[in-house]
Amino acid sequence: MIQLGLVVAQFNESVTGPMEERAREAATEHDAEVVETIHVPGSYDTPLAADRLARRKDVAAVVVLGAVVTGDTDHDRVIADAAAQGLTQVSLDRDKPVTFGVSGPGMSGAEARERIDKGAEAVYAAVEMVDALA
Repeated sequence: MIQLGLVVAQFNESVTGPMEERAREAATEHDAEVVETIHVPGSYDTPLAADRLARRKDVAAVVVLGAVVTGDTDHDRVIADAAAQGLTQVSLDRDKPVTFGVSGPGMSGAEARERIDKGAEAVYAAVEMVDALA
């Protein structure tokens, strides 16, 4: 059984809550187990939590979930770019898959809610990466 760490951003919880539910369902369907979940304030905060989980020997991959919706400025792009770069670096530094189940930027809250399956997709990608790198 593949053991996963899960990081969930709480900002936009109306999106990330259902994403987490889909992620947990997908883990069960793909013979994986979520061994620890860390809830963080927002997507920008996910790299540190992902790094903490990636350091664990009992975690084969880390799944990160979040939603970055557009506002009146380019802040959503800054946040999404920082999160993506930080999570990529964690994956490379720890030699462990870290999947990016963060929807956005450039979408409304309604559009983000339509993409809650990103949670399941991120779990599937994590399982596939663990298998590919085994």
